[in-house]
Amino acid sequence: MKKIGIINSEISEVISKLGHTDTIVICDSGLPIPSHVRRIDLALKQGLPSLLDTLSIVLEEMEVEASFIADEMERASPQFKRELEAVMKGIPVRTVSHEQLKRLTHEAKAVIRTGEFTPYANIVLQAGVIF
Repeated sequence: MKKIGIINSEISEVISKLGHTDTIVICDSGLPIPSHVRRIDLALKQGLPSLLDTLSIVLEEMEVEASFIADEMERASPQFKRELEAVMKGIPVRTVSHEQLKRLTHEAKAVIRTGEFTPYANIVLQAGVIF
């Protein structure tokens, strides 16, 4: 049995295989996930698990050099955006249109679907390097 870190085997595997600039997505319950991209579905019910809890845990293991969120988050979910930026702890958070964010999902190594029900609560994480 794994002693530390993420115990979800699919998430652990995806993170361990990432190279520099590869991306993964952590999304709310409603984001369309392209059929050719690996789906890791954690959603249990509305709100569980939350995107912020999932993001916090992923950031413990993944080196992230940049991230992308939808411009629309500021208008639709400003409190959530502030909480997300606090979790990101200095990692650049760039904004793109929601349509552009959905296009970015097509290149992701995986999309982790949460039970989040907050509008535009989606983030693309770009892998950095640790050396």
